[in-house]
Amino acid sequence: MATNFQMTFAQRTVSFYNSLDLQLPDSLETQVLNPYKNQEVKKCVADFCSKYFSDEKKRIFILGINPGRFGSGLTGISFTDPVALREYCGIKNNFGNKRELSSEFIYKMIEAYGGVKKFYTDFFISAVCPLGFMKSPTPALPKGEGVRNYNYYDDKKLQNAVLPFIKRTFKQQIEIGASNKALIVIGADKNRKFVETLNEETKYFKKIIALDHPRFIMQYRRKKVDAYIEQYLLAFSEINF
Repeated sequence: MATNFQMTFAQRTVSFYNSLDLQLPDSLETQVLNPYKNQEVKKCVADFCSKYFSDEKKRIFILGINPGRFGSGLTGISFTDPVALREYCGIKNNFGNKRELSSEFIYKMIEAYGGVKKFYTDFFISAVCPLGFMKSPTPALPKGEGVRNYNYYDDKKLQNAVLPFIKRTFKQQIEIGASNKALIVIGADKNRKFVETLNEETKYFKKIIALDHPRFIMQYRRKKVDAYIEQYLLAFSEINF
């Protein structure tokens, strides 16, 4: 796939996120979570990318499922809540102080890898579906109550509706500057299977490496966090950079 190397990795990333738009049928009763319409998010994403991706180096891509409300759904940076964006990445923001479980794990792992500068020199984190979803509250609940994160595969009708968007943006993300040596998928079950099918069509990545999702780890295996971090680092070490 052609990659525009007249632009830096940072510029291609910012251009990609700023271009994202998705409309769903009202019948799905599902809201699209698109943080990139927010001007402060746009600024934070631009600052983050400028700080860590201002080069033309290809990176190993790590793809999660889709943004959640308290992580990249707020900040625009995958697996990065407002606190991590300030404390680890050095990007000031006014998105509040709410922590997000997946972000907590990812930044523990990044510290173990060698810190944000080293990590983002080697890796780029995004999502299979770069926009998120929230299920609309039932009419019986007050507005804003009962809303929850929704994954693209949670509802077959939703998955079918967003499939053309995912296929298109999968290729667009590769063109940002993905190394074809390996693709790391966060989500070892449904997300992995879905990505394997996508890769069969594109035949871009030489191998798919699937890892357990940080939310699952932090919610159900918290006592084994260090072991899971080692699992992540071992998977990284097996890639021939």
